[in-house]
Amino acid sequence: MRVGLIARDPGHPVLAAAAEVLVRRGCEVEVVPPGGGVGVVPSGGGVGALADVYLLKARTPQALSLAGELERRGAVVVNSAAATELCQDRVRMAELARGAGLPFAATVAAGRLCELAPPAYPFVVKSRHSRRHDLVARVDGAARLRELVERWPQEEVVTQPYLPGSGWDQKLWVVDGRVFAARRRSELSPDEGGSGAAGEWEPSAGLAALALRVGEVFGLDVYGVDLLDGAAEPVIVDVNAFPGVRGRPGAPEALAGLALRLAAERVASGRVASERLASGRGVAEQVAAGRAAPERGRVSAGRGR
Repeated sequence: MRVGLIARDPGHPVLAAAAEVLVRRGCEVEVVPPGGGVGVVPSGGGVGALADVYLLKARTPQALSLAGELERRGAVVVNSAAATELCQDRVRMAELARGAGLPFAATVAAGRLCELAPPAYPFVVKSRHSRRHDLVARVDGAARLRELVERWPQEEVVTQPYLPGSGWDQKLWVVDGRVFAARRRSELSPDEGGSGAAGEWEPSAGLAALALRVGEVFGLDVYGVDLLDGAAEPVIVDVNAFPGVRGRPGAPEALAGLALRLAAERVASGRVASERLASGRGVAEQVAAGRAAPERGRVSAGRGR
């Protein structure tokens, strides 16, 4: 089986560890540059041949375009290009979540930051389009807002109400139905200290079920759910397609297991399709041959009578 990694950094700890597991299990793992085409597949695959499954870690427009092209050619991509793209737009994300009854923070499209009419202070402002090193900040007053406008004047943003918390974020990551979790210092509470390192935390059964429900609603197999840690919980403040899941024991094995399962399903479905095609041809051949035989039979029977 072949597994393709659509990633800007194939050396990412979780990806690299999952790749090692896959190789040990006899798979061929190939890195597909997110800005390139499908390219030449080694080991006799031929130009443009598809891998059995692709893991879409990169989320750039080029990576999404590539993933979409692979899907149009019949490839299995995790997560799908459509689901990944949806999670890049925080307005669409909030609309889908709240429409499905998920407790997602109220999210308002606010246009460009330089034109923002601020709601009541404090509030949270975020880049509308989620990406690495995007804008996520708490705005406590006009001075803070001016500071952000100077740095991000043309940024398309959304606003969310600021809900007081403990200074920590509850991070839940799901890989093929398996839930991993940690608590990390919130970037909205930098004044409360903390190094940002992962902290051990065991979510309740209710929060774990909520995380799994997010995957069902968004059509995701590998994703992260950020929850407010405070009196207002549970409140979802973000959903991320294919996050890093760093430092969580068992995550690389779960990711490798997902790739193996989907690859096996694709191979099996291809085999079934081939068998059905062959069976259909066989039936057609039998029918074609039988069209003459019944005629001969009927003539013989008539003659017999």
